[in-house]
Formats: sequence, C-alpha cells, structure tokens
Amino acid sequence: MTALRVLIVDDEPLARLRLRGLVEAITEPRCEVVAEAATASQATAWLREHGCDLLLLDVQMPGADGLQFADSLAGRAAAGQPVPMVVFVTAHAMHALRAFELDAVDYLTKPVRRERLQAALARVWQRMTERAAVQARQPADAPAAPDADFITITDRGRLKRVPLSEVLYFKAELKYLTLRTASESHVMDGALSDLEQRHGDRFLRVHRNALVARWAVRELERHAPTSFGELDGGDAADGADSWAVRIVHVDEWLAVSRRQVAAVREALAGQGR
Repeated sequence: MTALRVLIVDDEPLARLRLRGLVEAITEPRCEVVAEAATASQATAWLREHGCDLLLLDVQMPGADGLQFADSLAGRAAAGQPVPMVVFVTAHAMHALRAFELDAVDYLTKPVRRERLQAALARVWQRMTERAAVQARQPADAPAAPDADFITITDRGRLKRVPLSEVLYFKAELKYLTLRTASESHVMDGALSDLEQRHGDRFLRVHRNALVARWAVRELERHAPTSFGELDGGDAADGADSWAVRIVHVDEWLAVSRRQVAAVREALAGQGR
C-alpha cells in the first residue's frame, strides 16, 4: 500500500474543496483523493464500480445521511466486498457516539484542523497496516471473521471496535482484561468466561487467565517452573510442570495450564504444524 485512497462525501462543494486541499497537503501518510460525491446515493453508485480505503463522510446531507450510509456499508461485507474505513467530518458533535458505534475510525468537527486530520489519517493507516500484516501471516485455513464480529472497547473516552480476526489474545489482569493485537494493547472490562462462551470456536483457553486465538498459537514448549511464574499466578498445581505458548506477530509467551496442554497440542496439530 503506497497511499490511502480517499473518497470525500459532502453535499457542500466548498467543504469538499477545502477538505481535498487539506488531504493532498498531508505527506505522512500519503493520501490520494480518488473521487468526490455530494450524496450517499452518489457515493454508493461510485463504490459499485470502484474501490477506496477511506470515506471522509459528512453526516447531514440530502437523502440518506452519513450515519445511515455508514450503516449500509455492512451490506458490502455480507456480499464479500471490501468495506472502506470511515472518518466522519461534520459541523455537529452530537452524533459522535453513534458514529463510533458504526466503527468510525475518527470523528472530526468543522472547521477541520490539518493536525487533527493528519492524526485521523495516521490511525487509518495504522489499522490498515495491521490488518494487512495479520492477513498476510494468518494461516490459510484460519476462520475468517465476518465484519460484524468485533469487540467494542473504550479508548481514551471513545468507543472503538476491534475485529475479532485481529485479536491475538485476551488476558485477565487484576480487575480488567488486556486485549492484544499485533500492534496495540487495550484494557477492557469483562470476564474471560463470557468471551470463551461467545467465541470459544476461535479462542482457546490456555490458562485460567488467558484466551488465545487458535490460529495465533505458534509453538508449545516446556519451561523451567520459574520462567512463567508471574503469568501462572503462583498456581502450585502447574508449578511442577510448566508450559508456555508463543504468540505470532508479537513473539510473546503465555503460560499454559497442565490441564490445557493437550488442547493446545490439538490446536497446533489442527494447523498442520
């Protein structure tokens, strides 16, 4: 990927012109405005024949508004078509919560500042780079998660959706959970037991404090009892025979309970390793 392909959707010609100028003035990350649309219907028609990485999307427009248009993009995923990321650009801040529920990468208010736009574009670039890395390294037989399968977290006061296909593991620490992807760690509320019940087909319980994506398990090794004591939480039952799994992309090791060793071996065998 050499440049972000951007579609600007706004019913005001001057707003589109100013936004195009801001985008084209940003050199990091590199961006290319591939088209403009004045309405959601125009954008929908353009997307039938073309592709882009990002929508810079106004909220209030004639006909379907930006929120409705973003919601309709789920239909592209159901049809197996790529879904562009969305950054809302609007004069009104009242729709921000709904925007993030729709998996918007960011929500910018007009007049847009160049520094703020650049930060939003950097987030889009980072997310695309991460997804590309996961797809490139993920085993061919790993289950592909539908676009609707995601975990909603709160990141610096904003709602953010993390696709399950990008999650390497969940780990319980004190009163919270850590969600780990190839490039980021997030702290979230919840219980491993609930996640295991909902997503046990994709995640394997390796220890009482960790669920690991089945495709992300790289290898299983026996280690000295003290090597992973901090992860084991001082479990005397596991201390005499310590095992750990290595996780892809981040090259981290997580402790494995003795009772879960057989399940981890089975998961590895299922990958053809």
